[in-house]
Amino acid sequence: MSARPFVIGLTGSIGMGKSETARLFAAQGVPVFDADAAIHALYAPGGAAVAAVEQAFPGTTKDGGIDRAVLSRRVVDNPAALAKLEALLHPLVAAARDHFLAENAGASVVLFDVPLLLEAGIATDAVVVASAPAHVQRERVLARPGMTEEKFTRLLARQMSDAQKRQQAHFVVMTDQGLDHARDQVKMILAAIRDRLA
Repeated sequence: MSARPFVIGLTGSIGMGKSETARLFAAQGVPVFDADAAIHALYAPGGAAVAAVEQAFPGTTKDGGIDRAVLSRRVVDNPAALAKLEALLHPLVAAARDHFLAENAGASVVLFDVPLLLEAGIATDAVVVASAPAHVQRERVLARPGMTEEKFTRLLARQMSDAQKRQQAHFVVMTDQGLDHARDQVKMILAAIRDRLA
């Protein structure tokens, strides 16, 4: 038995079904580290990032936590501000990830659900990319409340392209053919990894 679990890194561009894919892994008993949830916790009242973010971006706190809408307006279209924010958050998210690994040291396989997994260069044992055709992605994202063409284009520009992600993937889960199809792919991936670990 290895000293630590086998780490699957799950990523996928916006609207590709990554969160649903993470839920499918969780349903198979795989502990999941959700990077977005970790950031929510860091921003929440009393969260570890609140003081540092307020110091770097004065006026972004409200009721003891970070006002995400205000912070978002500060960093959007401002690469320097975004880089500053990411430099603050990355060590805190990394610490949360390490804590998650320590808590799940007895598991054979765990999953990191991280939107910018490849962009951030986070080390994992295997990369799974959630993917769907571009027209499906577009429909899903534009159906979200408050989403505009402009916002969608800006979000895409921040992320590595789907084709680039798939090139770096060990496994790809296609999410455009229904939940059962995606679930079958997740089961096959876990079977392949567990075979490798046996």
